[in-house]
Amino acid sequence: MRPKVFVSQPIPEPALDMLREVAEVTVFPRLDRNMSEDEWIMAAQRADYLFVMGGNIITTNVIKANPKLKGIAMVHRRLPVNNSIDLDTAKALGVPVVFQYPWEPVYDRIAEATCDLTIAMILDLAYRLIDADRYTRSGRTLQEHTMALMGPGVTGKIAGLLGLGKVALKMVPRLRALRMSVLYTKRTRLAPAQERELGVEWADQSDILRRSDFVCLEYDYNPSTHKMIGEREFALMKPTAYFINTARGRIVDEPALVRALQNRTIAGAGLDVFWHEPPGSPEMAPSEEFFKMDNVILAPHNGGATWDARTELTKATARQIVTLIGGGRPEGLVLD
Repeated sequence: MRPKVFVSQPIPEPALDMLREVAEVTVFPRLDRNMSEDEWIMAAQRADYLFVMGGNIITTNVIKANPKLKGIAMVHRRLPVNNSIDLDTAKALGVPVVFQYPWEPVYDRIAEATCDLTIAMILDLAYRLIDADRYTRSGRTLQEHTMALMGPGVTGKIAGLLGLGKVALKMVPRLRALRMSVLYTKRTRLAPAQERELGVEWADQSDILRRSDFVCLEYDYNPSTHKMIGEREFALMKPTAYFINTARGRIVDEPALVRALQNRTIAGAGLDVFWHEPPGSPEMAPSEEFFKMDNVILAPHNGGATWDARTELTKATARQIVTLIGGGRPEGLVLD
């Protein structure tokens, strides 16, 4: 009898094809939400292996729901603190858990897509593309060269990068190609030769906030960056400046951001991440105040949403399950 694999949401077909070669595969069909704990319990009772996409939380009750559960594969890397799965319960019950490994080749594709999403948000805000779309679809008479849709553009503007990790580094040549000046800050400043090669200028965080037309948050999230950007930081920004966050929601004091947007302390924002999203919260729930604003672009933490990135991500996880089913030891197997 073929083993049964349950997949937490629709994923690209190449990954499903890999699984179907060795197992019966069931996919949770919804595209608009993550699974509830009750749904996970029912799924676990009927499956041998669980394929868990980001944003889902595998609790003690889910793992205990099936004493014969043979493995759980998480699509993301293992972090020092993982609230997305109860590893202690899995270990106690002898349920193998695998994380994405090696992470870097997969993450490079995700970083590429996240970089492009960030650039897209800058361009959307600079040229008011979403406003222009709404205006054109409104059914009203249209005016060519209308002043209703004026934007700052990007040529000659300053982009400030808070953090210079993999995503931000990929952004630099794109920003330069748009003829923007690029400021950056990070814990350890680059060597002068590297700065010249990249065409970037170092500045401290406060200086970046004061000078930039587009502030892009790209810090890693950790205790030292928790709520690093708040009311004081938004007050430093120019009233014509835009704030883009494709890093992590909890680096930002979200109520302070809401106030800064409502009061027009800043001109607008592009947000792919929020305070309330898994694993810190059971589900993604952007502040409802954002829904009322016409100066904010929202995306559901979907930075890696290209066919290339998502296919490679899910194929890598499928390989881990195939290895488990075959009796092998996946590279991402948790051993401690």
